[in-house]
Amino acid sequence: MNDINPNIDPDTSSGAEASPTHFGFETVTGTEKVNRVMGVFSSVASQYDIMNDAMSGGMHRLWKRKMIATAAIGAGSRVLDVAAGSGDIAIGLAKKMGPSGRVVLTDLNGPMLAEGARRVIDEGLLPGRADCIQSDGTKLAFADNSFDCVTIAFGIRNFLDIEAGLAEFYRILKPGGQFMCLEFSRPTLPGLDVVYDAYSFNVIPFMGEKITGDRDSYQYLVESIRRFPDQQRFAKLIRGAGFDLVQHDNLTGGIVALHRGYKV
Repeated sequence: MNDINPNIDPDTSSGAEASPTHFGFETVTGTEKVNRVMGVFSSVASQYDIMNDAMSGGMHRLWKRKMIATAAIGAGSRVLDVAAGSGDIAIGLAKKMGPSGRVVLTDLNGPMLAEGARRVIDEGLLPGRADCIQSDGTKLAFADNSFDCVTIAFGIRNFLDIEAGLAEFYRILKPGGQFMCLEFSRPTLPGLDVVYDAYSFNVIPFMGEKITGDRDSYQYLVESIRRFPDQQRFAKLIRGAGFDLVQHDNLTGGIVALHRGYKV
């Protein structure tokens, strides 16, 4: 399958890079946000999975299993996992599809993608069944109508332009294809938001400092969750990108939401 788009220039800049945006609770330029987000994930790449287990008490593994189980894929499917990180979603999807399926891991951050590539190799997934391609999620280097499913887990809130990313996901999906996004959201259980805020702002940065030596990166990650649209507002953005049959499932009382939409 030739899904690389020769017309995509990964170095093409947009006005968003010069406009004010947010980096956690700070206001910065788009270019500064991209550079600082890259620095965050380069810093934590080697201990990313360890921190995910520590921060969530292992719950992230259950959330990701739910995403993989919900993916509308099978033998022969072609899947793109955006912001693939250490590759756990992509590996699960590859196993679900079997040897005739293909999953492409893409991430703008080189150290994170290298972690994903290492894990893919450790799992024995050969090139052609699982491939790693560095690409910007808002300017994907893939042709139109290339994939049966596009997934992204805990990555889209770090995009400089979320709507541009959603438009790209729609573009590269085949008609009938499924988009899935797993992301932190707003607690829906009464009183959970108070406990969640106390844990997020006091415990998670402390864990980051003790486990990775990087408190600031995890302070940013906590703040970025609060800046991300809630379930209904994000669903509106998904519909605005052209997706139909948009829905979401709240997981762990709404701390995380699994969003889906289809290119009908």
